[in-house]
Amino acid sequence: QVQLVESGGGLVQAGGSLRVSCARSGNIVDIRDMAWYRQAPGKQRELVAQIDTFGNTFYADSVKGRFTIARDGAKNTVWLQMNSLGPEDTAVYYCNVRAGVGYLNYWGQGTQVAVSS
Repeated sequence: QVQLVESGGGLVQAGGSLRVSCARSGNIVDIRDMAWYRQAPGKQRELVAQIDTFGNTFYADSVKGRFTIARDGAKNTVWLQMNSLGPEDTAVYYCNVRAGVGYLNYWGQGTQVAVSS
């Protein structure tokens, strides 16, 4: 059974940093990309950062230059380093993995990030 388990969320003051991690257990064949999404209260879930099988990365405009996504070579773990955090970054952060030609989605349970002003 595949599980994605996020960790590393918490409360931080504005201007601070956090790193969230997502560890995969169970086998996923043909991982295409790994990503972080977030969902703030009353808002839709949005893509924050993504890294594909070649290591190419994508960032939402709102986090460019502040957040960095990385993964290990075996695609067991994906991290999101978040710097210069602001209250607008407060959300539940979800790990996402897509696999196979159909880009089947796997989701973690989410980790809360709260930034105080």
